[in-house]
Amino acid sequence: MERAARGSTVTNPDNRMFAAIDLPAALGLLTRLPVPVDGEKAAARGAAAAWAYPVAGMLIGLKQAVTLALLLWLGIPAAISAALVLALAVVLTGAMHEDGLADSADGLWGGWDKARRLAIMKDSHIGSYGVIALALTLLVRWLGLVAIAGAGGFALVLIVIAGLSRASMVGVMAVLPHARDGGLSRSVGRPAARTAWLALGIGAALAVLTGYPVLVLVAVLVAALCALIAKAKIGGQTGDILGAAQQLTEVALLVAVASMLA
Repeated sequence: MERAARGSTVTNPDNRMFAAIDLPAALGLLTRLPVPVDGEKAAARGAAAAWAYPVAGMLIGLKQAVTLALLLWLGIPAAISAALVLALAVVLTGAMHEDGLADSADGLWGGWDKARRLAIMKDSHIGSYGVIALALTLLVRWLGLVAIAGAGGFALVLIVIAGLSRASMVGVMAVLPHARDGGLSRSVGRPAARTAWLALGIGAALAVLTGYPVLVLVAVLVAALCALIAKAKIGGQTGDILGAAQQLTEVALLVAVASMLA
């Protein structure tokens, strides 16, 4: 996930609560969707635009939900439909969050001190911990999607999961300092408390309105756990840590929904 941010760094950040550039900036950063983004305006907003991360996630979830409903309507078996929807999520995000998870797993558990862990996380190669983390999370995500597809009529929950898992990223951004001097997370900055609360509120509101309030608690607990581990291991957060937080929150939410449907 430690790849260059779109746009240039500016010296006068825009601290307004909302701006028209926020959603395009969030989509440009978190997805591969062909969204035109003014790099200078997006850079000026920085982390102030993070409130739109769950909205960007909801749009990804909407695409997944529509695709799942269509595949099931066409008579595609639930297991195959789930695999295709999972592949769609990876394509839409350019595997950005998966990359962050793999790098975090390699670094946090492959290094003996902060400097070594950060160096491993920055390395483009993937190690054993990263491969295992990716394999296990992809498996659990697929199984969760199979359960949702098999239940029928629950595609809407994918929008909630996608939104809440991106809101968790904003929470981790807000509570942890930057662990390194450079990288994507540093270039974006840290959101103000009001921005983090708004992001969580957006995700929580949709969860409550759709009948899944318990998912808010799950997301908060997993994000807090990710933050505690990152703080203990490297003293803060990086773009990779944020990607890992999104992935682990998504996994936990899918498990929770699958359990409710069982």
